[in-house]
Amino acid sequence: MWGIVEYGGEKWSDWPSTRRSEVNPDVSNFFGTYTPRLDDKGRLFLPAKFRPRLETGIVLTRGQENCIYGWTTESFNAFTDRIRNTPFTNQAARNFNRMFFSGASSEVPDKQGRISIPPVLRTWAQLDKECTVVGAMDRIEIWDSRRWDEFSAAQEGPFADMSEEVMPGIF
Repeated sequence: MWGIVEYGGEKWSDWPSTRRSEVNPDVSNFFGTYTPRLDDKGRLFLPAKFRPRLETGIVLTRGQENCIYGWTTESFNAFTDRIRNTPFTNQAARNFNRMFFSGASSEVPDKQGRISIPPVLRTWAQLDKECTVVGAMDRIEIWDSRRWDEFSAAQEGPFADMSEEVMPGIF
């Protein structure tokens, strides 16, 4: 009956991806804070808003401040391509790569939207039961809730004091 759905006179499938994200920002960025629980088997329910972007898979890695980064496969591959250009003769680059990739794990959510978090990453992030999942633009971050609350509280002042020197041209 309807055939092709159009928006504003244009075929949706012909829209550039940047225009799609203007209509639905959830398409291109992860944002928000959610508090799922880790079950006894080390599985975590992904926030419902994140599931469509992660249904084909998520790459989990060690993140800074002892959280876990979760990337779409595409974002992880793009990040990996940038890292690939770092010189292996640089010790800091080698060390970063070792830490970042040695704990990486590719997971596919089950039908209920749960992912398994490998023991090495649960230990890294000190995850127990109460977790906080934070959208961080092109990735998600998985934190122990107590540690997230401490981190967030410690960042209130610096965030309020953010200036031109920290993010030139943004504020």
